[in-house]
Amino acid sequence: MACVYMAETVRSLPEEIKEKIVIREWDMRTREGVMKYRELRAKMLPSIAIDGDLIYEAIIPASEELVEKIKSYLNGK
Repeated sequence: MACVYMAETVRSLPEEIKEKIVIREWDMRTREGVMKYRELRAKMLPSIAIDGDLIYEAIIPASEELVEKIKSYLNGK
């Protein structure tokens, strides 16, 4: 089951950020979710990856921190 708090943090991103990114959520109860988890080499849930890079694991970032991290990826890190 998805982490409600992590999902809410992502859903609450400002619209100007959400317009520039693709948000995907994988359910660990599905084969696809398990495969993505393994692909990212995550060890704990919840996790956030940006462009295939595991950024947050077992940490729910503050919205402001997540926005800044996304902006840095949008600007080429």
